[in-house]
Amino acid sequence: MTFSIAARCARTGMFGVALSSSSPAVGARCAFARAGVGSVTSQNVTDPRLGPAGIDSLAAGLSADAVIDALREKAGKTAPYRQLTAIDASGHAAAFSGEHALGRHGHHIARDVVAAGNMLASTEVPRAMVEAFSQMPSAHLADRLLDGLLAALASGGEEGAVHSATLLIVADQEWPLVDLRVDWSNAPIEDLAALWAIWQPQMLDYVSRGLEPAMSPRYGVPGDP
Repeated sequence: MTFSIAARCARTGMFGVALSSSSPAVGARCAFARAGVGSVTSQNVTDPRLGPAGIDSLAAGLSADAVIDALREKAGKTAPYRQLTAIDASGHAAAFSGEHALGRHGHHIARDVVAAGNMLASTEVPRAMVEAFSQMPSAHLADRLLDGLLAALASGGEEGAVHSATLLIVADQEWPLVDLRVDWSNAPIEDLAALWAIWQPQMLDYVSRGLEPAMSPRYGVPGDP
């Protein structure tokens, strides 16, 4: 019911996750990232507790492989129903797809990137996502992640229609640089790309407002000093 791509930008050090699903509000429970630490996805029959646990394990210094092992142990008897990915601070990626993951499922790993999915139209979808992500290494991480989602669609995507999507990117601050969600739509990936086009030109203004409001761009509204 979900396909995802998680990555590290070797050029900027950003981490990001992009997902899409036939279920509503996929971004509320499946995507996790922390600046300077890494990213984790928890999907398929999702246990949202595994995402924060994975991030904390990465922050404690565990490698991506060790985090996946730890999450499988934490999941216990439910592990065969889970699909998990992790990327650590060095850009090493790891993944796990349990034997009871829904429908056609699988994952594909390369340096700085991992894609995974279930209920897929083809097991080649994760590979297509990674290959699309890798085409433009100088592009913004958000654009590369969206390229991965679009490649998934072009390769058949899920067996059914997708209805929600999310894009999460962390950079230098404690809060996300990008946290965009489409919770229900007939074209969630296209809508997500449109949200990114709106957010990108002004996202750094909101960083400035958080750090140095007196020096940040003005709003241009009544009462703005």
